[in-house]
Amino acid sequence: MNKSELVTQISKRSNLPLATSRVVLQALTDSISEALAAGDRVQLVGFGTFKVTERAAREGRNPQTGDVIEIPATKTPSFSAGAELKKAVNQ
Repeated sequence: MNKSELVTQISKRSNLPLATSRVVLQALTDSISEALAAGDRVQLVGFGTFKVTERAAREGRNPQTGDVIEIPATKTPSFSAGAELKKAVNQ
């Protein structure tokens, strides 16, 4: 499912116009992004939790030359599925 299909589903289930559903979805994704950028967790009970995890700096190898390279520390978004989502997927 892509974004426009998701907007259509939101519109059908909520009886909102497509334009309003598009705004609602954009507001949701923007809010989650801003919260993660600020270092907060976003927990949607039953659905899951969005959070930022940190990866330590490490050494890697260039696969073409075999040279050792330094891979810098990074932050990455992650998602942990909630119990209800896991149950829905496994039915």
